Amino acid sequence: MAPPTLSTPTIPFSEPPYLMGLPSPYYNESHYRWQKACREFISTQFADVLSWEASGSVPSTLFQNFAKANMLIPALPFPLPIKQLKEAGIHELLGGLKIEEFDAFHRLIYGDEMLRSGLSGPPASITTGVNFAIPPLYSYASPSLQQKYLPGLFRGEITSCLAITEPDAGSDVANITTVAKKSECGKFYIVTGQKKWITNGVWAEYATMAVRTGGPGPAGLSLLWVPLAENEGKGLERRRIYISGGSTSGTAFLDLDEVKVPVENLIGVEGMGMKYIMNNFNAERLSVAIGATRTARVALASAVEYVMKREAFGKPLMEQAVVRHRLAKCGVMLESQWAWIEQVMYQIGVLGKKAGDRELGGVTAMVKANSGMVLNECAQCAVLLFGGKGLTKSGEGETVEHILREVVVTRIPGGAEDVLLDLGVRQLVKIYKTKTAELEAKRGSKL
Repeated sequence: MAPPTLSTPTIPFSEPPYLMGLPSPYYNESHYRWQKACREFISTQFADVLSWEASGSVPSTLFQNFAKANMLIPALPFPLPIKQLKEAGIHELLGGLKIEEFDAFHRLIYGDEMLRSGLSGPPASITTGVNFAIPPLYSYASPSLQQKYLPGLFRGEITSCLAITEPDAGSDVANITTVAKKSECGKFYIVTGQKKWITNGVWAEYATMAVRTGGPGPAGLSLLWVPLAENEGKGLERRRIYISGGSTSGTAFLDLDEVKVPVENLIGVEGMGMKYIMNNFNAERLSVAIGATRTARVALASAVEYVMKREAFGKPLMEQAVVRHRLAKCGVMLESQWAWIEQVMYQIGVLGKKAGDRELGGVTAMVKANSGMVLNECAQCAVLLFGGKGLTKSGEGETVEHILREVVVTRIPGGAEDVLLDLGVRQLVKIYKTKTAELEAKRGSKL
């Protein structure tokens, strides 16, 4: 499939440059075919997202529709776990794309298309558990735990969530207080504590959960694969939390009182939980950044389209210099953010996960933080230009009104903005010092 041509009329800022006929070094024919397949499928599935958000729930069939089309798999971080997927009988994705051909830009396209409605709730309702809860399982769990659960998770037969955050420990992961103690018989971990703001936690059957198996600080943390559904009413209680935006994402409060978890459900090694969590955060933050950038695009493009036809003071709003200035300022931020994301995806594709986690952890944190700031500017610009229509939950401005309410849903989860900006710089300085020390050591060995 050939890319769009420059002669195709497109609302300014409504699509990434590669879909507006502009040349790009990143995308090939496979990417354009994948983008077309994603858009056709996702647009059909998400046709009624605004009404879903209003009601607070998505159709019960939505998750299974994605599962049947193997469209849960692209929600996994790049690179895909090829071996485990094939063992589960999954060899290709929508449109015949072979899983071994799936690269960083196929993942980018999927994330971008999933948020094309401008609403984060419906996509989050089906992909958050896949994106965040499953990777630690196939990366660190024992072969027996993987064989027992991964096939069902990949095929959408089992639902999951990531349970890290607590009422008093959000970005401060090292101070998690949920405790997991070994039973006297040694066959179980007895888990007691609370988890809060857990996306998909309302309906998830299992949780990848951060628990304290040792002393204070990061060295005492571990990850457990905790059965939720089978423990409900047996020490586990959960209730729904309604947040500013993304009401369909199934955010929950989990209260655990001496919940029994088989010791075989330990993910990896005791005391290594902090490392596993931080490695998992890189993909989570990048995923959020991709979606937030597309949401910003939806808001800004909606504003451009509106001011081109809306007349005030005897002429279209687009002829007002102050309006063009607002749009230009946001456009600069938006396209710079998108170019940064493309750059990081390219670097991940070349470096691979291990080197990518090491070299790009700080950058990824900053990319995610900046995505929230860009979204905030674009959403506020759109609402201001829509005027009174941007304040209403129905009619012409309902999408931008909803997007503005979702801004904080981007800026807080996955690490609060200020924390991530600080983390990004600290990581870059750490890399610099480490490489400087290595270089000095090499020089010293030659003396």
